[in-house]
Amino acid sequence: MIKKHIFGTAVLFSTLFVIAGCNSNNHTASSSSSLATTTETSEKIDVNKLDLPQLDPAVKDNEDLVELQTDKGNIKIKLFPEIAPKAVENFITHAKKGYYNGLTFHRVINDFMIQGGDPKGDGTGGESIWGEGFGAEPSNQLYHIRGALAMAQSQQPNSIGSQFYIVQNKDDMSDGLLKEWIPNKIIEAYKKGGYPSLDGSYTVFGQVTEGMDVVDKIAAVKTDGNDKPETPVKIKTIKVLQEAKTK
Repeated sequence: MIKKHIFGTAVLFSTLFVIAGCNSNNHTASSSSSLATTTETSEKIDVNKLDLPQLDPAVKDNEDLVELQTDKGNIKIKLFPEIAPKAVENFITHAKKGYYNGLTFHRVINDFMIQGGDPKGDGTGGESIWGEGFGAEPSNQLYHIRGALAMAQSQQPNSIGSQFYIVQNKDDMSDGLLKEWIPNKIIEAYKKGGYPSLDGSYTVFGQVTEGMDVVDKIAAVKTDGNDKPETPVKIKTIKVLQEAKTK
């Protein structure tokens, strides 16, 4: 059976988008419980004391910085190898080898996300640098706030390959989030957009530092019935501008 990755034809995401897309209040509480069940130490710590690197615009020595160059403009994104090591290694290695050069954003949903990284260009392709899929790395330090970079996956376990997405939604998504599980600063960030219903199940491994206007520009292109841009939006290349010194 052909499996499309996140936001494709897989039941998981077609169903999720229908529920979440209709009313932003429908999914927020479930996102908190999802994160709680996937974070083993959540009950033992004060979530408001967690390091939240997405909220710091500076690129630290223990973070990578890449520039995703598209035909709509450039997007700078910092990556978090200490929190999502496999996702970052996979993405950085693919970028260095030119794997993403010339690929498209094959799935674009305005007020949701833009998705790319599939050599087939239809959501069914792509592989990891290890030649097989790997599992999600959810964290209580990284969230699907606006500008988050995350790895796509299908319904199957260990199905992460090369596809990624950038969260673009601008709507206030903070209503109903449980403060005992979600840091207050993240709840504040969700007032500016994001998609908290994805937290706890997918790997966030980066955050846009410059170029959200480009993300918005890509999200606004005209698409067909399958959310594929009618005029292809291409990734020219992904340049590694800084590598973490702790690697």
